[in-house]
Amino acid sequence: MTKEKYNAFPMNAQVNQSLRYSYYNGIFASCMTGLTQEYLTPFLLLLNAAPKHVGFLNAFPNLFASLVQLKSAEVTEKLQSRRKMVCFFVLLQALTLLLMSFMAFTGLKSPAIFITVVILFSLFAAIHTPAWSSLMVDLVPEDKRGEYFGWRNRNLGFVVVGATLATGFILQKMQMINVFYGFVIVFGLAFLCRITSWYFITKMYEPPLTFAKEHYFSFFQFLARSKKSNFAKFVLFISMMSFSVNLAAPFFPVLMLQDLHFSYILYTVTNIFTTLALHLTMNRWGRHADRMGNLKIIRLTAPLIGIIPLFWIINRQPIYLFFVQVFSGFLWSGFNLCSSNYIYDAVTAGKRTRCVAYFNVLNGMALSAGAVLGGYLVTKLPALFGYKILTLFLISAILRIVVALIMPRKLKEVRAAVEKVSSNQLFFSMIGIKPVLGIERKTIRF
Repeated sequence: MTKEKYNAFPMNAQVNQSLRYSYYNGIFASCMTGLTQEYLTPFLLLLNAAPKHVGFLNAFPNLFASLVQLKSAEVTEKLQSRRKMVCFFVLLQALTLLLMSFMAFTGLKSPAIFITVVILFSLFAAIHTPAWSSLMVDLVPEDKRGEYFGWRNRNLGFVVVGATLATGFILQKMQMINVFYGFVIVFGLAFLCRITSWYFITKMYEPPLTFAKEHYFSFFQFLARSKKSNFAKFVLFISMMSFSVNLAAPFFPVLMLQDLHFSYILYTVTNIFTTLALHLTMNRWGRHADRMGNLKIIRLTAPLIGIIPLFWIINRQPIYLFFVQVFSGFLWSGFNLCSSNYIYDAVTAGKRTRCVAYFNVLNGMALSAGAVLGGYLVTKLPALFGYKILTLFLISAILRIVVALIMPRKLKEVRAAVEKVSSNQLFFSMIGIKPVLGIERKTIRF
């Protein structure tokens, strides 16, 4: 952690102090994430859930979380404060973690109730996200966003990894006593972390923002511009990509825990390799994005993300999967960071909260549709190498590749000054080596 990263505006001590508080908030929010994100499905499976429940767990929270964001901008405008908006719903989100802990303590085996609580958990997180994004973007200069958010996310990623690993050890140890009590500890710690992060948000400075009537446009007006608007085309691309990904994504834990019989600690370690690679490379992706533009990185990583499920079809040995997860984290790091920054660059400050909300609405609906369809198909498809889930992975891979090769070509880079490089030059620059003579000219450009 370096002092310079806080000093986005060296002459504005108030802004720098706010960035420092946001970083502290991020540390504890990341602890909460590490304690929960990889363990909601395992807890659901502990409640004797069926495959359809796994689909519902990944569908309904995304669906309701996306729909509620239709009102996110209006709530922010009524409160006349993005910080107040964030604080209120972060506090409510923390309370849902107490409900999860109570379910684990009582041993209440009701998948439906747990899914409902997760819906609330996701809903409260989602509704404040546009306001939080708008607030953070206003604190960081445009030409430093890739580097700053890459640095921030990389460091916070280590916190996620540490918390995820600690959770795996807790559950593994408590499995010998009562694994439900293990989840009581996990969800209780997540509550304490979220309350602490809420405290630091309350101390942040909020740059003034004018809420003007000309910034308003309805969700249907936004959809009507999809044929002409570059940003609307980008939202459609990400949503279609999310649908393709989420056909399979909810069922990786099912494959590992139920079909391959991974222990909690092996499951944890396998997922940690993705998270480590994601956050270790994010700062490097951010520096490249500042120089070469976000769209170039999106066009490079999206088709490669498409082939990730194919690796699981080829082999499912843990050591092999560790390398697959590293490659996956490397690609998702660039794709996620640059997708977020593309949104920030593409819209003006006054419209940013509403645009982020509408983006999340469509993306969340796509995620939900993918999870529901995946939950239905996984019981109907023929088995591939003995597993129906692998057939679902194949379908997901094909859809990802088609979307990734076609949709990004219709988009335009929104930054005015970016370096002109091929996808191959970018890839080799990212991994830190020069291309072998002749390879760069012969390989396909994305």
